Amino acid sequence: MSIKAKEISSLIKQQIANYADALVVDEVGVVTYVGDGIARAYGLENAMSGELLEFSNGSYGMAQNLESNDVGIIILGDFETIREGDQVKRTGKIMDVPVGEAMIGRVINPLGQPVDGLGEIKTTNTRPIEAAAPGVMQRQSVGEPLQTGLKAIDALVPIGRGQRELIIGDRKTGKTSIAIDTIINQKDQDMICIYVAIGQKESTVRNQVETLKRYGAMDYTIVVTASASQPAPLLYIAPYAGAAIGEEFMYNGKHVLVVYDDLSKQAAAYRELSLLLRRPPGREAYPGDVFYLHSRLLERSAKLSEDLGGGSMTALPFVETQAGDISAYIPTNVISITDGQIFLQDNLFHSGVRPAVDAGLSVSRVGGSAQIKAMKQVAGTLRLDLASYRELEAFTQFGSDLDAATQAKLNRGRRTVEILKQDLHKPLAVEKQVTILYALTHGFLDSIPVDDILKFESELFTHIDDNYPELFAHIRETKNLPESADLDKAINEFKDIFASTNSVVSETSADA
Repeated sequence: MSIKAKEISSLIKQQIANYADALVVDEVGVVTYVGDGIARAYGLENAMSGELLEFSNGSYGMAQNLESNDVGIIILGDFETIREGDQVKRTGKIMDVPVGEAMIGRVINPLGQPVDGLGEIKTTNTRPIEAAAPGVMQRQSVGEPLQTGLKAIDALVPIGRGQRELIIGDRKTGKTSIAIDTIINQKDQDMICIYVAIGQKESTVRNQVETLKRYGAMDYTIVVTASASQPAPLLYIAPYAGAAIGEEFMYNGKHVLVVYDDLSKQAAAYRELSLLLRRPPGREAYPGDVFYLHSRLLERSAKLSEDLGGGSMTALPFVETQAGDISAYIPTNVISITDGQIFLQDNLFHSGVRPAVDAGLSVSRVGGSAQIKAMKQVAGTLRLDLASYRELEAFTQFGSDLDAATQAKLNRGRRTVEILKQDLHKPLAVEKQVTILYALTHGFLDSIPVDDILKFESELFTHIDDNYPELFAHIRETKNLPESADLDKAINEFKDIFASTNSVVSETSADA
């Protein structure tokens, strides 16, 4: 066997050409404890807070507690196959989530992975789930309305683009219905919606997604779900993932609505993690930084300055109360962070007033600047009318005789309550809301029986649509009321038709 020097030298040259002297150094630790979605690892001296760590079984975790002798890690995913003694290594990356247009219409988990069975999401963009909120000089005042399509909210507690408006109430008082109706009403409004479902049943989330599909709202909506069966770390990061996805659109000059349903469950998940990580408990066993948990999330919502593209992110955080107690720890925290709250009253809901908005306890700190001019003109006295009605209603229970003025106030109040009722998944365009509220505040409904009010409303809209469409177009395009003579004429004309048809119906039923 002869040795061929040329071949050997060419092989050596090839090896030299491909030689890389770069050393890959992985900082690796050892798991010393694992259980309940929490791990502790020894040896990760340089780990950063919030850094993504990789376990030997392929699962990821997030560094939370950086202590002198070990690191407390929350595990994002399967923790049942992780054992003490397993290796865990640093990735050098902060926890991030995929973002971009490809996410629209999809249902994802808080890690950005699709859970709707529609295949992979093709996007290369990512954003860190934790990001600094825009500074004071990067913002502008909230002045553009976000129409929910619900009369009780758009008239009494208006929401503006870039605002944080808390929706608070007991369970089963219609909180989620308000959010779903608001999302449905954003069709053709140049708004991207993100619905973050935290700690809900998977069947409930499925129903909400089906409702959104039925009304064509999934065309501009992203659903982030961390269901009740998921580990606490996923419930904790879900709202931040939703905010990160929304920020991508906001910083590109678009308008976003993010619904966090609900933050009580996120706070409970964070309490669980904190207690497992041996952090000192405070009031109601929540950790000391539970206020910061929500403030750093909600402050990311803003109306950006024109220099940054003028995009906005509006937040609708939900908080669930126990027996209407809004003075509990989490409700008071979130009330103090947000720009107002919509309080849903259990008693109102069960008495048939839906949406069950309590006008006395609900407030918008943005107020009239988040309403169009026409709405401001017709809704100005509405809150006072309702407040005085509730007061008089309590007073009349004593059975005293009432003078004509008090009787008139009570009659107007009853009709106001009736007008503010609305069916589920039937949001109203702002021009229709303005028209019916104009009819109410100008006394056109005072002679209509309370039981016929909602029938009168729907038939009035049909009458104006058929005979005076320019009135609706005027409100929609100019944001102002049309000439009062024109509006009065249209309403009076319909009122005569309504009165005559109703009297015929009542005579027929009496004869029968």
